[in-house]
Amino acid sequence: MRHETRQKPNEAAAGISLPHALLFALLATSALTVSPQPAAAFELFGIRLWGSAANDEDSDIVDPMNYSVTINVPDDHDDLKKKLEAASTLKTDEDRPVSGSLGLMSKARGDREQLVAALYADARYEGVVNVSIDGRSIDDLPPDAEFRGPQPVPVVIEVTPGPKFTLGDIRLTGDAAGLTGADFGLISGGDAGSGAILKAEALIVRALKEEGRPLAEITDREIVADHNTTTLDVTLAVKAGPVAGYGETTVEGTERMDPEFTRYMAGLKRGERYSPKDIDDARERLLGMEVFNSVTLREADQLDGEGNIPVDINVTERKTRYLGIGGTVSNTEGVGLEGYWGHRNLFGRAEKLRIDGSVSGIGSNDISKLNYNAGVMFEKPGVIGPASKFFANLKTVYEHPDAYDRFSVKGGAGISYQIDKKRSASAEFSLDYSKITDSYGKNDYLIASVPLQYVYDNRNDRLNPTSGFRVLAYAEPSYDLLNSKAFIKLRGEGSAYYAPLESNRFVLAGRVAGGSILGAGVSHVPADRRFYAGGGGSVRGYSYQGIGPKDANGDPTGGLSYFETSAELRIAVTDTIGIVPFVDAGTVSNKQFPEFSDMKVGAGIGLRYLTPFGPLRVDAAIPLNRESGDPRYGIYAGIGQSF
Repeated sequence: MRHETRQKPNEAAAGISLPHALLFALLATSALTVSPQPAAAFELFGIRLWGSAANDEDSDIVDPMNYSVTINVPDDHDDLKKKLEAASTLKTDEDRPVSGSLGLMSKARGDREQLVAALYADARYEGVVNVSIDGRSIDDLPPDAEFRGPQPVPVVIEVTPGPKFTLGDIRLTGDAAGLTGADFGLISGGDAGSGAILKAEALIVRALKEEGRPLAEITDREIVADHNTTTLDVTLAVKAGPVAGYGETTVEGTERMDPEFTRYMAGLKRGERYSPKDIDDARERLLGMEVFNSVTLREADQLDGEGNIPVDINVTERKTRYLGIGGTVSNTEGVGLEGYWGHRNLFGRAEKLRIDGSVSGIGSNDISKLNYNAGVMFEKPGVIGPASKFFANLKTVYEHPDAYDRFSVKGGAGISYQIDKKRSASAEFSLDYSKITDSYGKNDYLIASVPLQYVYDNRNDRLNPTSGFRVLAYAEPSYDLLNSKAFIKLRGEGSAYYAPLESNRFVLAGRVAGGSILGAGVSHVPADRRFYAGGGGSVRGYSYQGIGPKDANGDPTGGLSYFETSAELRIAVTDTIGIVPFVDAGTVSNKQFPEFSDMKVGAGIGLRYLTPFGPLRVDAAIPLNRESGDPRYGIYAGIGQSF
């Protein structure tokens, strides 16, 4: 790797030469993140909701010394100043003491390297960074210097950014025939930041690996900075390596998990042509089994005797058993509590067993009208290939919503298949016995059905998406064995997400859903299988199942079709706090297709607090076309975005 300059910049003030700093920048650019640390912390059920564990560790620091940091950048470089503050560990750790004078000097010297790397990431190759502690430059401080003045000790960082460089000549040599720098973002006159170069190198290697060349690499990098023209010439030497298939797959780190089954679930068939996508998919599939804390796949640095590439899988396992509780609260639906126990690796091949139970309606119903659920679920992955999963479940329900009273015992078994990262499908056979009392009287049902589902999901984040969309199609042919009635339930829904700004500060989110039941009248379809709308997961501002046809007592009867839509503007106020104005609308009809003449609309605003396990959500809404029996407002709380 070679770096040159045609005009030597002011290196003494920065304390780091251009070649060394550029190399450091290329290695460190991808690690620069914004991570301000709040002073306080709060935990719930062992999960830290905000704050930093740093405060818990400060008591272990020997000879603690407090300091203050000032970063001076010219006034017309506000964006650059934010980047430098984000890169400065002195700044982000300012509320934490260091270990004496030696600790402060060490942190300051490391910080200067990070700041120069940040300048290079911004394509400023003449930038100068001066750091002084208590009025003395760190370059002039002896190794045993001590700062005995009052604390916090002042640290001042003076930054002279210098001009922004652009890319000059771009050359790819070696096995890069047919490739051009422009294909990977390296364009003459374009972004010369170290991050752009690092990204281009990764894309070049990825492109060659996608041709089935596992040993592709950048063997040399020559960067020449011309300070007279403020341009950066880049020459990258590329070695493609031969096309190869997969060799032996080895597994390390398994304890309770069967290593042979782990190898099988990775799905890297010996002799099959190598692809980095296969490696990515294998890692995601192994993590998706939920038995591993971490999964690392490493390709060997040379081919085996058959010309194939060996792959090593290194894993660490999670605890097999888990226990949890959860809850929801709403002024229209009351309080709900749930608990569950599970085992992630029952027989050593990622078999999953989960037992759960819940009670809801607390506070909104008398004790005889509470809703109870209990169930057991079993899953076994890899039954017809690594992308498949067998599942079976047994569930009993005793519930009393306004529309009906129901006791039900339902069992089912089926197969799900992950077609690729975005597409999945499932098929199930289920048998459901229920006793239901509703507007049409007391009835017993024994429903045999075959639920079928297809999902396409390219959202960038399942917990808090900012781009992409999700589409679901569902069909459930059913036959009532006790009453000799057949019908089919069809349902579809879609949601989309768009952030107009790169910062994702504003996210537009929309959802539509609809469905229809064909083949039977309302009275012949069990009440729990009809369509309803209203409540926290539907049209907010209205009571649960409160939208649609009602009987003479004003209780909902459900319908044969429905339509819902929602729109939200998710606004990030800080990195963890957001507000969400929203509008929901929906209708339910006794006819087989929705009628839009009686749409109910609700609107409100929500508060979000982002946590590692998803946003904590509180929504308040009012019905905009309220009728007799509708609540004046609704308040809902839960975990996760509303859709």
